[in-house]
Parts: sequence; C-alpha cells; structure tokens
Amino acid sequence: MTALADYVGPSRWWHNRSVRRFMSHRLALLGLAMITALTLACVIGPWLLPYDMLQIDIRARFAPPLTGDHYLGTDPLGRDQAARLLMAGRVSLLVGFFAMVLSTIVGTIVGVIAGYRGGWVGAALMRTVDGFLAFPSIFLVLAIAAALKPSPAMITVVIAITSWMQVARIVEAEVRSLKEREFVQAGRMLGLSGTHIMFREILPNATGPIIVAATLTVAHAILLEAYISFLGYGIQPPLPSWGNMLNGAQQYLATAPWLAIIPGAAITIAVTSFNFIGDGLRDALDVRDDHI
Repeated sequence: MTALADYVGPSRWWHNRSVRRFMSHRLALLGLAMITALTLACVIGPWLLPYDMLQIDIRARFAPPLTGDHYLGTDPLGRDQAARLLMAGRVSLLVGFFAMVLSTIVGTIVGVIAGYRGGWVGAALMRTVDGFLAFPSIFLVLAIAAALKPSPAMITVVIAITSWMQVARIVEAEVRSLKEREFVQAGRMLGLSGTHIMFREILPNATGPIIVAATLTVAHAILLEAYISFLGYGIQPPLPSWGNMLNGAQQYLATAPWLAIIPGAAITIAVTSFNFIGDGLRDALDVRDDHI
C-alpha cells in the first residue's frame, strides 16, 4: 500500500505540470484552435448558409468563390461549394474520430496483454502485429474497401483494421516498462488479479502515450479516408467527403482550380492541426525531464 500511495501523489503533480507544458506549446495551441474552429464550422455552418448541399442551380455552374451568396463558388452542377465542404467535413471528421476510437481500443487491449503477460502470449500477439505491419496498409485498405459496400461505417472499420498496430506497439513497450514498477509489485503482494493490475493499475499510468498515438491516428485516418474516397472506393456521392470532392474536381483543375484547392486546404488544416496537437501532447506528457 505504501508503494502505491507514494506513486499516486507524484502522478497528480505530473499531470498538472503536463497541462502547463501543453499550454505553453504554441503550435499545439494553434492546432487546437484550428481544429476547434473547423469542427464548429462543420457542425454549425451548414445551418447558416443560404444553400443546401444538394441544391442544384444550373445557371450558377462553375461560379468562382465570392460570387453572390456562393462564398466558395459552385461545382459542375451548380451546387454550393461551401455547403458541400462543411457537410463533407462532418463525414471526414466523424470517420477519422471513430476510426481512432476503434483502433485505439483494439491496439490498447492487444498491447496491454502482450506487454504484461510476455512469454509466448506476448510473442504471438506481437508477431501478429508485425505481420499486419509488414503488409502495405494502403493495399489492404483498398482490397477490403473494394470487396465491401462503401459506407461511412464500413470505411471507418476498414481504416481501424489497418491502424491499430501502431497503438499496440506503443502500448506494449510502455506496459513492459511499467510492470516492473513498485506499484505493480505492491498490487501483486496484495493478491490483485492480473486483469485488475493490467487494466486498473498499469493502463491508467500508460494513458500519456495512448493519448498521443490516438491524436496522430485521427490525422492518419482522415488522410486514409480522403485517399480511398479519391480513388472511388470510399464515401460515395451524393454524400460528400473531402476525398470524393477531390475526386470530382480532378478533371477541372485547369478551368476551376478552386474545386480542388478548397477541399485540399481543409484536409491540410485538419491533418496539420492534429499533428500539432500530437506533438504538443508528446512534449507535455514526456516525464523524462522530470527525473533529471
């Protein structure tokens, strides 16, 4: 009990210091501000625009940005580009978020069991992870997406299937380090079960690397969704996503470049923001400097 009590106090202090470190990371705060603004725009924006994403106006085909009420112009069918962009953002961000949740859950469970159990169990689990990593993920994504009926839920699951391995490796390494700490030894002496120690004692103290990996996984998932939708195997029209908006714009690059630039800029902002946040969290949750 003494070892466990001695561990809890410093962890609270470390948590408060991590928050201060994150708040002093300028790029992380910029990323947080950008992704918050983008998310709010995608959630609220479509209700504030004068046009629906499916409303067709043939007379306004290929209208450039800032033409009348079409703030971002129109597409080849005369549909408002701003309405489509914000609705596409809802789809792309939701796919990225839920793919992150699924992949983080699977990767965390595999990593915790492999790191704590070790032996043949850990070896078998990590060789499975290595096998998935050895296969090019983009080919696996395209093969699964081509074989199944495209839908947001299916694309989310496909991306999660190809993204959990990195989380598992990070968690496994962290758990192997933590399982020899004093609070784990104290739990064993108290007769706590292996499951309790893994998920009630070790896992809460491994949340730092998991949070960082989850944040970066969102960026990876958004890019993957855009990639497979751009190739025509992802989200299908008329439901928009940033990827299929790029797919529809590729033949008009010379005559209407804004059709590609605008969704491309949205993808760049989203991915860059999550990467900035991930870098900030990595620096904030790195406790090595606290022990120097």
